[in-house]
Amino acid sequence: MSSGRIKVVVDTDIGTDPDDGLALAYLALHSACDLLGITIVTGDVQKRAAVAEILLRTCGRSDVPIHLGRREPLLKGAGQPLVQQYDFIENIHHKIARPENTAVHFLQSTIRNNPGEVVLLTIGPMSNVGTLFALDPELPTLCRDIVSMCGKYFGPEKHKKEWNMLVDETAAGIMLNTPRPRHRFVGLDVTRPCTLQSADVEDRLFRDLGPLGTLFRESGDWWLRKKGRFTFHDPLAAAMIFHPEICQWKKGRVSLDSGNGATSFEEGDKASDLVAVEVDPEAFFSHYFAVVKKQEA
Repeated sequence: MSSGRIKVVVDTDIGTDPDDGLALAYLALHSACDLLGITIVTGDVQKRAAVAEILLRTCGRSDVPIHLGRREPLLKGAGQPLVQQYDFIENIHHKIARPENTAVHFLQSTIRNNPGEVVLLTIGPMSNVGTLFALDPELPTLCRDIVSMCGKYFGPEKHKKEWNMLVDETAAGIMLNTPRPRHRFVGLDVTRPCTLQSADVEDRLFRDLGPLGTLFRESGDWWLRKKGRFTFHDPLAAAMIFHPEICQWKKGRVSLDSGNGATSFEEGDKASDLVAVEVDPEAFFSHYFAVVKKQEA
């Protein structure tokens, strides 16, 4: 792999909301991304892995390994058993059974074998990441960067619950309490402006992207009919690996209220967390579609 590419591992709950798949396609097709592997978290991880497998194959990236992680929260959390997208792809050829509980070891060995080179991107609940940091508290210091789509930090949604933190509150707490040299957080309050309404989803995703667009339609049309839109929560977090200037940031510390699963942010120059404050949606969408249409060098 070219030394100019950024090594990335992704922890995802792909198979429920459509945005995980949108993020994974972006990374799989990005010319500057050396995608080392995918780890699956929460609920029926076999079904989630099947969704990831089919998407990667459609992107021409069957070489990317997929590892299964925790099904259940560590101790306290809402859990996430449903994998709605699987119902729409189950008749497409895929592996029926994979070895389970290999995700944490894969993440640990990959990051330790590439010290200072790997970006850890978390776009699902924190069960795998919390377990990883509990077993190996030094590991965050070996990451090139950590980027997470989680929490709500500013505006009307400040101090409210967010799903990726709520599903496994115990694991989220472990993650936040483990020293991390730098950790970028992209919250729901910032991702919401990165939304396409039904007509734009039809034109820009379903119709313009060939076989990938067809897969997005097959696996995500139910969501579009229900919600009338796609919000690119996870793709925005993924884009921050390569173009953090699309967002504005504040430095401080993220914390979790263990009583209700809500996140909070305290600004401070001496802390190591960077939280997105504002996004340029037009810049994001311009970049995203340039990548997935393979128009970016």
